Amino acid sequence: MLVKIATSPEDLQAVYQIRHEVFVIEQSVPSELEMDEFDKTATHFIVYDGETPIAAARLRFMDGYGKLERICVLKSQRGRSIGKKIIQKMEQEIIHQDLHQAKLNAQTHAQDFYQKLGYQVISGEFMDAGIPHVTMVKNL
Repeated sequence: MLVKIATSPEDLQAVYQIRHEVFVIEQSVPSELEMDEFDKTATHFIVYDGETPIAAARLRFMDGYGKLERICVLKSQRGRSIGKKIIQKMEQEIIHQDLHQAKLNAQTHAQDFYQKLGYQVISGEFMDAGIPHVTMVKNL
């Protein structure tokens, strides 16, 4: 399994395809909300199992922290610690940028997953794209 920053047009196409499958098709997020203006400047991550892309995420740097976003693993690949691996790679990149805090808006059903990785809830529940979320942070 290879977790890396998406650099080629093929990598980025795979990132967007995975996000479309997970968020738009599986979770019914409107496509106009799933893709936004931040995609052009974000750092995108892709996970390959051999030649097959299986997970994706994006990272933005703002106000002294790294913001983890659009973390998704294809349904058929869940339960293999892929989400943990992509988050660890994103955290390494945050540290590489000389920042020491990670922040994310977690879907509430995934809150326990993030807590096991050291994230703490700092907000009440809110809705984003019709899905309940909480904001979580971790010091790196």
